[in-house]
Amino acid sequence: MKKIHLIAVLLCLFAAAEAQVNYLTTDHFKSDIFDYTAEREWCFAGQKPVVIDFYTVWCGPCKRLAPIMEELSHQYKGQVTFYKADTEQERELAAVFRISSIPQVLYIPVQGQPMLLKGLYPKEDIIRIIDEFLLGKPAKESTQEK
Repeated sequence: MKKIHLIAVLLCLFAAAEAQVNYLTTDHFKSDIFDYTAEREWCFAGQKPVVIDFYTVWCGPCKRLAPIMEELSHQYKGQVTFYKADTEQERELAAVFRISSIPQVLYIPVQGQPMLLKGLYPKEDIIRIIDEFLLGKPAKESTQEK
């Protein structure tokens, strides 16, 4: 019985580790998302939509956003790739997107232009942005009576 329980725990940990928010470096951005040093027009190099959370370790709103992004990385596993980019460590990347306040989140669809939003948005708004902007799902109709 103990072996079965241990195997189940290990499988859960492995599945949880698969969907996570990964740290993004400037070089990784240029090789896997868009090489702004070689291209003038936006041309996304990825296969699935991307969400990049620009943050710093001392930022309070960034700390509140981090667990939301982690949770959403599990919810959208296999559909959307989630990254974090520390603006103090990845200064070149932050400068490219003119990140002057944090948090800022960059939403990159497979087709079309990316969208950069400043500030801490509620989880429900982030879900709506991912569903509608990145995944092209129709807007959910309001359940409230008019």
